[in-house]
Amino acid sequence: MQSNNNQRFSLLILISVFFFWGFVAASNTILIPLFKKNFELSQMQSQLVDFAFYAAYFIGSLIYFITSITTGDPLNKIGYKKGLITGLLLSAIGALGFIPSASMHSFALMLLSLFVVGLGFALQQIVANPYVIALGAPETGSHRVSLAGGINSFGTTIGPLLVSYAIFGNIEGKSNISHIEAVKTPYFILAIAFIAFAGILGISKLPTITNAESMEKNMGALKYPQLILGMIAIFVYVGVEVTIQSNLPELMKQDYILGLQPEQTVHFISLYWGGLMIGRWAGAITVFNFKGGLKNVMMVVLPLLAYAVLTLVNYIKGSPVDAFIDYFPLVILLIIGFFLGKEKPARTLMLFSIMAVVMMSIGMLTTGKTALYCFLSGGLFCSIMWPCIFSLSIAGLGKYTNQGSALLIMMILGGAIIPPLQGFIADSVNIHISYIVPLIGFIYLAYYGWSVRGILRKQGIDYDAKTASH
Repeated sequence: MQSNNNQRFSLLILISVFFFWGFVAASNTILIPLFKKNFELSQMQSQLVDFAFYAAYFIGSLIYFITSITTGDPLNKIGYKKGLITGLLLSAIGALGFIPSASMHSFALMLLSLFVVGLGFALQQIVANPYVIALGAPETGSHRVSLAGGINSFGTTIGPLLVSYAIFGNIEGKSNISHIEAVKTPYFILAIAFIAFAGILGISKLPTITNAESMEKNMGALKYPQLILGMIAIFVYVGVEVTIQSNLPELMKQDYILGLQPEQTVHFISLYWGGLMIGRWAGAITVFNFKGGLKNVMMVVLPLLAYAVLTLVNYIKGSPVDAFIDYFPLVILLIIGFFLGKEKPARTLMLFSIMAVVMMSIGMLTTGKTALYCFLSGGLFCSIMWPCIFSLSIAGLGKYTNQGSALLIMMILGGAIIPPLQGFIADSVNIHISYIVPLIGFIYLAYYGWSVRGILRKQGIDYDAKTASH
């Protein structure tokens, strides 16, 4: 059994991987308008960037799942640490693929390179999420995943800014790019980072965590209704999280919203992803074992600190700070939501989904900054959904936990399917009406939060009650 200090150190190393996922996922938003301009794409075609990246999660997880039901769980054979290292090196190969792809001016090869990056991430995700949950009490696993998500969101916050600097030539992203070769430098640096971190993991002393129960070579995980509904929830959640911001640059081009060109919208994309960071910092508070009144104080202080970091980063970048001041009331709304959620994952998921439904509805009925900020609030409300859905979905799976994890990661496919769907509606009707897609998605997520609590209780797992006691 690890000491508390060793456990914390292992957790710190492990959650660092989450940074890369966020950095690349958010940076894809910068690629979309760049590719759309250089390759003369429609809005739906531009969303193939998300399709290539998130489809890789599905394919990679499907391969893992098929392997697990035919030859046994591969992670129990090679070990979690080797799985992480393999995933990082695979992503490095994909990042390096951007260099010849850009030289050949090939949209298809760039999508293939992004697909390979995503394949590596799929393996990392299958390993890292249950690993983080296993580094401590199961009932507080969602809070450790929230902490990891906070690191992920820091990557999503600075990713668009750094990639915009590398591509557009300055931190304000105001240059007009005439050639696609500008992507070479950031993705070469990213490949070096993947390789370096794989080396760090190789010499680290992460604990050996495997499941002692022998898993039959079958699809036993699918007998759990919390997992089946959770798979749909992950599909919807990832799709909604991605599609809101992927279509924002096109929305903000409209005169009735802001009338801005894509290179002028980078700080709003950073604000969206920063909303996830704010919420995840708040959701990770339980990990630090604050007691009584101090815990309540930190529930307010941590999200405000994350908001301050987000604002400072963009101030240094030269972004108009008034955009972040206008966002502040939404941060207060988030804090109120956390107090009402009472650290219960099912209750919190349902509450935040309902709040998101209200905000998406207002956004569709209004124009200008009101509509924009309602859609941007989706980042705040999405912030807690991954850890809540993931921990609720694998609760009680036992020897099928890794198989269930692979199935959940497979459902990241939602990030590949839902953005092009919204893009199709945008091309067919208009970009504003297309936001009915995330609205419908949040309605389902509210349903999952409501229904999963009863499902777990029937199995003798009062998950909300356990979590609330810590």
